[in-house]
Amino acid sequence: MRRFFLLTPVAVLLAAVVVVLATEYVVARPSTRTKDVAYVPASAPDFDKARHILDVYSPKKAAPNGKGYPVVLFIHGGSWTSGNKNIYTFIGRRLAKQGVVAVLINYRLAPPVHVPEQAADCARALAWTVQNIRQYGGDPQRVFVMGHSAGGGLAALLATDDALLAANGLPQNPVKGAIMDDPAGLDMYSYLKEMKYEGDAQYKVPFGNDPVVWKEMSAIHKIKPNLPPFIFYIGGETYPSISGSAGRFRDRLKATGQAPAYTIIPGRHHIPMVLQLYWQHNVIYQGLLKLVEAE
Repeated sequence: MRRFFLLTPVAVLLAAVVVVLATEYVVARPSTRTKDVAYVPASAPDFDKARHILDVYSPKKAAPNGKGYPVVLFIHGGSWTSGNKNIYTFIGRRLAKQGVVAVLINYRLAPPVHVPEQAADCARALAWTVQNIRQYGGDPQRVFVMGHSAGGGLAALLATDDALLAANGLPQNPVKGAIMDDPAGLDMYSYLKEMKYEGDAQYKVPFGNDPVVWKEMSAIHKIKPNLPPFIFYIGGETYPSISGSAGRFRDRLKATGQAPAYTIIPGRHHIPMVLQLYWQHNVIYQGLLKLVEAE
C-alpha cells in the first residue's frame, strides 16, 4: 500500500504530460507552422541569426472569403532582456485553429542592444509580415499587433509611432488594432524618473540613462487622433506599475475620443495573464477574435 502512494504522484504527472501532449497534437493538426524565417536579410550588417527570425502559424484550410485570414503579430515579454518565441507555440496554434494567421517573433535583447533597436526589430518584422504574409494565407490588409509585458509596450509603439515604422520599411502604418495583455513599458519616462520601486535600476539596462530615449520609447507620449483600436486585458493582481500606466494610457485615449475596451481580470497575476492563452476559449481570445473579425 505504501508503495502505491509513493508511485501515485509520478503516475499522475505522467498522465498529465500525456494529456498535454495529446491536446497539443489535436490543436496542431488544423495548422501549419513555418519555423525560423528570417525577417532581416542575412546581408544586413546587424543581422542576428538567432533573434531576427519569426514563426508563422497558418490554418491548413484556405480562408473562405478568398482574401486571406486576419493576421496577429505577437511580441513576447521578458523585461526586454529575455524571452523567445519558442516558449509561446501554444499561442500560434490556438490562433491558427481559430482562423487567424499568427506571426511570433524574436527580437534582439538587452544587453547589448537597447529598446530603440528592439522597437526597430519589431517594426522590421511587421514590414516583413505585410510584404510576405499573403503566401502564408494571411491578409496584409488586416494585420494586428499583440504583446504581453515588455512585448505589450513594443506592440503599442508599432500601433502609435508612424515615424518608427517609416524608418523601417513602412511608409504607412498598417496596424489595424492592438491587443494589450498586461503590457509593460507604456510610460517608461515617468517610471524611470520616479524610480520608486526596489530594483528599478535594472530597467536602465534596456532603456539606458537618457530621459529623451525613455520618452521616445513610451507609447503613451505618441497618442494622437485616428489611432487603430486598442483592447486591454489587465490582471487584477498585476504589478502596480503596469495597472497604473495602462490606466493612464486608457485615459489619454479617452481624451482623444478613442476609448479602448478595457478588462480587468480579477485575481490574475502578471505571468498567468499570458499562460491563460493556453486555453482556446479564454476571455482574451474572445475579444481578439471579435476585434480582428475572424470567420
